[in-house]
Amino acid sequence: MVVFDELRVRRLPLGSPGDGPYDVVAAGDGTAWVSLVHAGAVVRVDLADGRVMDRVELGADSKPTVLAVAAGAVWCSRGDGWLSEVTGRAEAVRVDGTPYGVAATADGALWFSEMTGHRLGRVADGAVDYVPLPAGSFPAGVVQGPDGAVWCALNTAGALARVDADLGVTVHPLPTPGAAPVGVTATADAVWCVQIGAGQLARVSSDGQVREFPLPDRAARPHAVVPGSGGVWFTEWAAAAVGFCAEDGTVVRARLPKGSEPHGLTAVGPGVWVACESGELARVDPA
Repeated sequence: MVVFDELRVRRLPLGSPGDGPYDVVAAGDGTAWVSLVHAGAVVRVDLADGRVMDRVELGADSKPTVLAVAAGAVWCSRGDGWLSEVTGRAEAVRVDGTPYGVAATADGALWFSEMTGHRLGRVADGAVDYVPLPAGSFPAGVVQGPDGAVWCALNTAGALARVDADLGVTVHPLPTPGAAPVGVTATADAVWCVQIGAGQLARVSSDGQVREFPLPDRAARPHAVVPGSGGVWFTEWAAAAVGFCAEDGTVVRARLPKGSEPHGLTAVGPGVWVACESGELARVDPA
C-alpha cells in the first residue's frame, strides 16, 4: 500500500481562453491528447512544455468530452452524437443520442454510454449494438472491470451496472442516497467510482460488495477517477482539487487555483496529468 504524505503540483497553460480542456489521455511518448470541449477540437500536447503538436478540428458544435485509447488509436465522445477517432484514421461513428463515457475492451470493441437513451453502446467492425439499462438511469463513465465485464456508472439511479459477456445486466445500488456516480475506473481486483452527489468514492468488488470512502470535503463534487499505485486518483470539480485515495481509505489532496474546474485525468509515472476547464493541464505528483 502506498500513502502519500503530500502532493506536488505543476501547472501548464493550454490553448486559448475559453477552449475548455475537459479530458486527457497519455500517448506513451511524452505527449497526451486533450479534448477542448468549448473549442470543438482535440489536441496532442508535448507534456514537457505544453506545446500543441497536433490539432484535430471537430466542429464548433461538436463538444468533444471523454477520451479513450482503443487498439492504439484515441477516440472521443462528442455532444453532437458522434464518436470520433482523432489519431490519424479520421474515423467517425454516428450514434443515437448523446454519447459520454467511452472505453476499449480487450476484444477490440469500443463501448460508450448513451446518456439520453439510458443504454450502453458497443462498436465493433463498424457496427453499433445497444444494451438497454434501467429507464432514467443516465449512464456516465464506462470501464472494463478486472472480471472482464463492462461496468457503467448510473448517475441518476445511484448505482453501477455490470454487463457480462452475454450482455446480461446486473445493477449494484450504492448504499448512500443521492450518490450520483460519474467517473469509474478499474484496479486489479475492483471497480471504483466517484460519487459527485455525495462527496465520496466507492470500491465495488466483482461480486458486488461495496465499500464507500467519504471525502474530507463532502461538497467537493468528485468527477473523474483513474488507478494509481495502491489506490486511485480523482478530481474534485467544485473544490478545485486533486486527490489520492489509498485502498484503506486514506485520502490526501492537492489544491489547484480557485476556478480551475478539474475534470479528466490520466496516470503517467507516479502521478497524474489533469485537464482543467479553466485552460491548463496540472501535473500532480507525490512529493
